[in-house]
Formats: sequence, C-alpha cells, structure tokens
Amino acid sequence: MNQGISEKIRTLISGSSEPFHVISAKIIQLLDSNSIKETDKFKYFLNRSISIFKIHYGIQGAVNFLRHYEISSGKRKPSLAIYDHAFHFIGGAQKYGLTLIKALEDDFDITIIANRVVTHHDFLEWYGIDLKKADIKIVPIPYFDSRKTAHIDPHRIMKGTPNPFHAISSESGNYDIFINNGMLEMVYPLSLISVIVCHFPERRPQSYFYSDQYTYTIYNSKYTERWIRRRWKYTPHKHIYPPVDMEVFKTGSKKENLILSVARLEEGGTKKQKEMALAFIKLKKRFPDISDGWKLIIAGGSTGESPYLLELKEIINGEDNSIELKTNISDNDLKALYKKASIFWHLCGLGQNDPAKVEHFGMTIGEAMQNRIVPIVFDGGGQREIVEQGKSGFRVSSLNGLIRNTEELMRDDKLREELGENAYLKSFQFNRKRFTKEVKLFFEDIIPCIREKS
Repeated sequence: MNQGISEKIRTLISGSSEPFHVISAKIIQLLDSNSIKETDKFKYFLNRSISIFKIHYGIQGAVNFLRHYEISSGKRKPSLAIYDHAFHFIGGAQKYGLTLIKALEDDFDITIIANRVVTHHDFLEWYGIDLKKADIKIVPIPYFDSRKTAHIDPHRIMKGTPNPFHAISSESGNYDIFINNGMLEMVYPLSLISVIVCHFPERRPQSYFYSDQYTYTIYNSKYTERWIRRRWKYTPHKHIYPPVDMEVFKTGSKKENLILSVARLEEGGTKKQKEMALAFIKLKKRFPDISDGWKLIIAGGSTGESPYLLELKEIINGEDNSIELKTNISDNDLKALYKKASIFWHLCGLGQNDPAKVEHFGMTIGEAMQNRIVPIVFDGGGQREIVEQGKSGFRVSSLNGLIRNTEELMRDDKLREELGENAYLKSFQFNRKRFTKEVKLFFEDIIPCIREKS
C-alpha cells in the first residue's frame, strides 16, 4: 500500500501540467486521507512529497509546498506581498494596487514592497487609503540607486546588463502570494501563487521576460487585453476595471466655470499638458466672449523640475490668471477641484503611434465623471471604453475638436448638465464598490486552493 501511495504522489507531482498550487493542493488532500492518518506514516509521506517536489521544482518548490501545508492545516494566515517599482510616486496604477490589497487586508498578512522610501502616511495623503494593517518593506535596487535617478525605469536595462530586479524575485519567494502591480515583466515570481497586474504591456518580450510565468494575469481594460495577446502572445486571465472612488459632488451643489485636467506630469509629456494649455489660450482668443470667466487648472504628480514642467510653467506664466498649475496636491485638495469643475480634459494619446503612450484606461476620467464633470478625451485606447460619444462626454482626435466641443459646452448650460448626469451614471461601472467585489471574488477562487484540503 505504501508503494502505491508513493507512486501516486510521484505521478501527481511529475506527471501533471496543472499549476503548482493545484498540484500541491492535491498532495495535501492525499496526505489528509484516512489511509495515512497514523503519525509515522504521515511523516514518511510528507517527507517523501517534499523530496519529490525538490527534485522537480527545486528547493523553492519544496518550501512552497510546506508553506501551503501550513496554511491548509490552519497554522497561520496566508501571506501576500504586492510590489510596484513606482510606489514612491502618485499614480493611477499604484492606486489600483493599493486599493486591491485594501480589499484583502482581513484575509492575508500583507507586505507592500517598494524600492524607495514611502510611508503609510504618503498612501493616506495621496489616495485616502489607510493601510496600517500592512507592513512596508523597502528593497533597494543598487543599479538605479547608484545612478541617482528618480524613476526606476526598466527601459534602461540593455541586453547583456545583469537583471537588477533579481532582488525582487528573491523576495517574492518569501510569500504565499506575490502580486506584481507594476507590470514589470523582468521580475521572476517564486511564490506559491503569483499575479501580475498589467496596465499595459509596454515592453515586448526580450531578455528577462517572465510575465508568462505568473499564475494569473489581471488586466485593467479591454484595450490592454488586446495588446497583451498581440505583444506578449498569451491570453490573460481576469479583467478588473480600476477603482474610481472620488465622488464628492452632491446634487444641488453649484459647478463653476472651470476646466480641469488631472494626470501625472511625466518628463516625456505623454499626458499632453502643454498642448492643453496652448489649446485653452487659443480657445480664449477665438471665443473671447464665451470663454470669459472660465479657468483651466492642470493638476498632477511630479518628481521635480523636469524640462517639460519648466516649459509648461513658461506657457502658463505668459498668460493671465486663467491657467493654474497644481503639482503634488493632497487627496482633499483634488476632491475640492472635482467638486467645482464643469469640464474635464484628457488628451493622452494625441499624436501618438506607440500604443503604450495612449491612455490604457484613464482613472482620472472616471473620477471626473463620478462628479458629474463632462469629459472631453482623446479618441483612443481605454478612453473609448469609458466615454460614450455625445452621451456621457466627447472623444476628439485633434486640438480643434477639443476646442469645438469645449465651446459647445461653454455655450449650453443645459447640455453640460445633461452630459454630466450621464457621465455620473456611466461611472458606476468603475466605482470602488464594484472593484472590491470583483477582487474578493477573484481571490476567493484562489484562497480555497491554498486553505482547503478537500
């Protein structure tokens, strides 16, 4: 009988193409069967399983199996780590990941892995998310630290350069579930279960491409899904739209003659803030009577005085007070802007041939719509999934289109109110309540594979 059980264990481990955690769960179920409940027999087959896992999956595989057994037997909570190489900056992708773990904080012992110093207070200030239940661990990347760059940019890693993200790969092996929130395909996962959250597959498969080694891929929009299939050559697993939780405007409150743009002030100018500032100047000159009393506020996170930011400031300073720039503002200050604004501009993707530089979803667009602000956005990427043309906003393909639709809204208060209400109703598809529910359902499908023996 012992020989038969040993052979069954060997076959399950060596002859199956199923994911590791599924195989591991089947071995645990076998070990828990009545036929090997005796202590000595159980120890024998447990050690036998560990040995076979080590042969076929290495030491890390044997460790993951033992951890799986600990959780399954109720000895501890499962551990979960989430990593993003940009956690030290304000960004929509980072808010996505942090909101995700907030939904899971009661089910896991959670660790947030960052490469640069960031604090719980930062997350609370930037996103209004209290993550005190989670630990924060800083894992330095010497390659980037020695270059004193603000951004940890994977594009800098050339062919033949040793992979600087091995430190994160090694760290991932210390947890039951590892979530790579930064779509950084250069991190090889070593955890029992691994999840990569892809906001867009920016880099093509090349040296150190490991995205297809993750157990699951979550993607943020249908636009991103199409490009994962095309560029990474595999089918991702789960679509979860980002969480939008910025509703502050209440019916009956008064909107102001304010156009708002909210996006990161990137060094390359991909969010098109300069173009929007110039378009507003052009609009005021073309329609001075209609635009009188209107303001444009450009808000966004910035790492410092980049050449792009200096050029934007120069454009704004050449005008009167009708254009304002607000950098790195708090969550409360941002909410105050959403409460007042009537029109929202977002042109990420304008004039771009690179699909990675077109907005993959557009969380700030959803935030604006949640506050009955009429969005006018670039007609491309994930923005087509958010804004219904002429119903919940406008999509444009040129600056002239932006000016034309803005002038139409400035003239017609009733149209602004109607489209703002439609935008608000559309935003329910992207709210935080929906996001939390989808995240919990997804991980409940994973958790039984870890915890249950039957």
